[in-house]
Amino acid sequence: MSTVMEAPRTDPLPPVVHTAAMLWLAAVAFGAFETVLMVAQLLYEGTATVAELLPQAGIRLAVFAAAVFLALRLRRGENWARLTLAVTLGIFGTLSLVIGPVQWLLAGGSIGEAVAGADVMGLIFAGSRIMHVVAVLGAVTLMFQPRANAYFKRPARLPAP
Repeated sequence: MSTVMEAPRTDPLPPVVHTAAMLWLAAVAFGAFETVLMVAQLLYEGTATVAELLPQAGIRLAVFAAAVFLALRLRRGENWARLTLAVTLGIFGTLSLVIGPVQWLLAGGSIGEAVAGADVMGLIFAGSRIMHVVAVLGAVTLMFQPRANAYFKRPARLPAP
């Protein structure tokens, strides 16, 4: 029984894959920024303690670290990373970002009402959330462009020594 290993990639990184990876990193940055804003606001208002926020912050940190790891693997042409990003963060992550606002809109809220009643922190958070979602949707779209698909085709395999 022989083991196989992937041949090293010699083809250049397509711009769409590079941009997709950068958009994933931007999404992580926006997510981290939103987390800092949320934690700061909850601590400032006194509605939560540091001990109460640590588990949520730890989970977010793990997700951010995984996203960075996957984005770097994406750049290397590893298709499993592309598929993992698309399913976990592209689908479920996006749903987690938009479900609250969509439910609020369906319950009769309006964007005009939200903007009129928002404070500076709310506007900054909303702007970051919008950019976060745009970065994720852009990354997913670019990851499946024809040039990206060609880059992610299974590389030639060589028998291991």
